[in-house]
Amino acid sequence: MSVAMFYHLTRSTPAETMALLLPRAMAAGWNVMLRGTDEAALAALDMALWTQSDDGFLPHGLAGGPHDADQPILLGQGAIANAAQGLMLIDGAETTPEEAAPLERVWVLFDGADEVALNSARKLWTTLTSAGLAAQYWSEESGRWEKKTEKAARA
Repeated sequence: MSVAMFYHLTRSTPAETMALLLPRAMAAGWNVMLRGTDEAALAALDMALWTQSDDGFLPHGLAGGPHDADQPILLGQGAIANAAQGLMLIDGAETTPEEAAPLERVWVLFDGADEVALNSARKLWTTLTSAGLAAQYWSEESGRWEKKTEKAARA
């Protein structure tokens, strides 16, 4: 059953946080759909994933190509098209309990300085946990990521 992990960004950028989370997903053998709401931001993340690290490469592609189903990390705005075990949401992108439930992990990255993003994340937390999914809230206020609270899955 899925665990939704909410990352309250106050010090790190989405790209920096992804650089921590995506290699772990790859090491677990998971495909990841990275869903955003802004095409230009997804294009910038695509470029960052190509150039960000000298010591590791994260295989990925932008949705809309002929090989979407083969991409270990697929960046897009639509439905999961790469048989993903993980779904990463940025820029207010959403999911449903029905989509999230069969996944191993859902990561929700949201800007702590943006009231709209905070409210959207709170609403998604309520939606997912009310449907019985497990959720964790992570904060970096102390300078490192710490789990502040969690809600167990409900059968």
